[in-house]
Amino acid sequence: MKIAIMSDIHGNLDAFQRVLADVEEHQISSMVCLGDCIGYGPEPEAVITEVRRREIPSIIGNHEMAVCDRLHLNWFNPLARSSLEKTLTMLSPESMAYIKTLPYSRVLYNARFVHGYPPDSARTYLFRKAGHELRNTFETMAEPICFVGHTHDLEMIQFDDRHLERWALPQGVTSLDAKKRYIINIGSVGQPRDGTNHAKFVIWDTEYRQVEVRFIRYDIAATVAKIKAAGLPETHAERLW
Repeated sequence: MKIAIMSDIHGNLDAFQRVLADVEEHQISSMVCLGDCIGYGPEPEAVITEVRRREIPSIIGNHEMAVCDRLHLNWFNPLARSSLEKTLTMLSPESMAYIKTLPYSRVLYNARFVHGYPPDSARTYLFRKAGHELRNTFETMAEPICFVGHTHDLEMIQFDDRHLERWALPQGVTSLDAKKRYIINIGSVGQPRDGTNHAKFVIWDTEYRQVEVRFIRYDIAATVAKIKAAGLPETHAERLW
């Protein structure tokens, strides 16, 4: 079974559509979205509509939390708050109702899916976790694999009950050891921060125990123009390059 896993689309419909087109070229059994479909980008409503239309199982991200409860806006820096204030005006009542139904985690295909950090945090960043904290998490995590997003970066952490290893998850195929456990950060579709400007997502092959990181080109200039036209902070446009 092949599962397409994506995260942090952030209202970037152009990137999302190119990812979906790439997904359709593979024998994908299902898709999972790890949250933050909104924020930063110019087309949050269209992204949510497409996720709902395709019935993609999804998780709540910290940006969805902020539009559900304005108290969470205080957690963001001023530019991100400005973006979320604008995003709120762009979402339909139907999309808001959908966002409020999103769970903090899902367990599917004997794996855990969460936006930030297992078991169910949408706000905790993986890069802030030291070795002893990661060991404690692995020792209490029931599932052998957890997929996360939130950092917009690509990373793999491996644990064999004794040794802990972590490294940047490369483009292409990485094999998984059935005797080891993993936390895998799948990067971002709409706002990558791993040093390249491609949209990123992962195909997880459950039969062959492999994850493939896909780098997808899209029309960045079109998205940049839409962000500026929407009156969103230009920083969120320029950093796409």
